[in-house]
Amino acid sequence: MLELRKLNAGYGRAQVLFEFDLELRAGEVVALLGRNGAGKSTALKTAMGLLQAFSGEIRFENKSIKSLQAYEIARLGLGYVPEDRRIFADLTVAENLEAGRQPPRAGAPCWTPQKLYALFPNLGRMPQRRGGQMSGGEQQMLAIARTLMGNPSAILLDEPFEGLAPVIVDGVAATIRELKREGLSVLLCEQNLRYARLVADRVCLIETGRTRYAGGLASLDADPALRERYLAA
Repeated sequence: MLELRKLNAGYGRAQVLFEFDLELRAGEVVALLGRNGAGKSTALKTAMGLLQAFSGEIRFENKSIKSLQAYEIARLGLGYVPEDRRIFADLTVAENLEAGRQPPRAGAPCWTPQKLYALFPNLGRMPQRRGGQMSGGEQQMLAIARTLMGNPSAILLDEPFEGLAPVIVDGVAATIRELKREGLSVLLCEQNLRYARLVADRVCLIETGRTRYAGGLASLDADPALRERYLAA
């Protein structure tokens, strides 16, 4: 579904990713785990075309997308929810959803406002509320819902649990599991292994921009030294 191979990227002359590898397969949830500053967000932004890779390969559904602009990648069916959500504060919930609308695409779940209101009942109760008048958890739900209006076949979530109350974390985790049941592939970056366990099929550890581990949670759980080295604060 999405492959990053020997990816080198960063900001200007500051390199952040070094020969970074990651694979997201169809219909799975992968958690990109690492400490703050490890390169997680840079990897997602580079995959989405918001940063230009220095070298390496980015493929989405077996097509090279390294030279494409972000809007072209979105039109191919790769969705992205940034860490700061970027909802339109002056627009209503319904208007935010319309802003994300794209035509249905073959092989991807098809989303409508009504289907999203069923997935996010809180949004369904406030379609005319402006984004700036919503709580952080509601804004996170709206950011995900707006991206789903693009009918993506895969979605990138940057720190989806950041700053949320525990009860809201559970709700967002349940939503991610439901997206998987719908057939959506999900790549999320996260610092908290406990949150990743709620949703992930596999994990990828990143540290100083390099892949340190890629595999199942069981193997990671069985290696406390690995967790201590790359995830402990």
